[in-house]
Amino acid sequence: MSEPTGWTFLTNHAHVLFCIARDPEVRLRDVAAKVAITERAVQRIVTDLETQGYLTVSKEGRRNRYQVNDDLPLRHLVERHVAVKALIDLVVGGQE
Repeated sequence: MSEPTGWTFLTNHAHVLFCIARDPEVRLRDVAAKVAITERAVQRIVTDLETQGYLTVSKEGRRNRYQVNDDLPLRHLVERHVAVKALIDLVVGGQE
C-alpha cells in the first residue's frame, strides 16, 4: 500500500504520541522522521503534551524517557468521553 497524501484522520500530536507510546526512549529526531515533520515541530508537540499532562518527561543520563499518561481523556468535545489509552491501544496495540 502506498503512502497517503494530503489529509489524514489523526493529527501530528497523535502521531507523535503513538511513536512515544511504542518506544518511551525514542529520540525526537527519529519521531520527526517517522511522522515526516521537523524535529522542532516534534519538540513543540512534546511540550504541548507535557504541559497538558499527557506526557511525563524524565532524564536518564543524556537521554529523555517519556511516560504516556494514558488515563486522561481525548481533548475534543466529540471524543472527550474516551481515554487516550483506547486510541493508543487501537492504533499501536498490535505493533508494540
